[in-house]
Amino acid sequence: MNVASPIPHKKARIEIIPLIDIMFFLLASFMMVSLSQVHMKGIKVNLPTGQSGEVQSKRDYISVSVNKDGIPFFDKEEFTYEKLLPKLQQVYKENPDAKVFVRGDAETVHGNIIRVLDICRAAGFYKISFEIKSEAAKNIPGSAH
Repeated sequence: MNVASPIPHKKARIEIIPLIDIMFFLLASFMMVSLSQVHMKGIKVNLPTGQSGEVQSKRDYISVSVNKDGIPFFDKEEFTYEKLLPKLQQVYKENPDAKVFVRGDAETVHGNIIRVLDICRAAGFYKISFEIKSEAAKNIPGSAH
């Protein structure tokens, strides 16, 4: 004898729409996190130490440094603040995509670094990185930190 159940039997369905919504949410979250990360990274100066940092490539690399006495350097050549702007403008005309790394001695006055930053911006460079001594890079053999 076959007795019918009072509970209706429905076939199980896999709902894929909520799964797609979750995947889009995760994708958007990872994209926003990766875009918000800032990666930091030329005469011998006593660089300030930072907890984070990474090694950058040296291709199309310009180093502008300020020693503890406030004297600016372009790569390893000593400059005055007045002569630094024309030099950077010349480099910008030759290669506007060059990376500019500003290095400041830990003992220099903050105003010297801001002055160099203003000169770099006046020359046309707006993608400027500050070079630091990275605690993480100390353990990597052969890394420039």
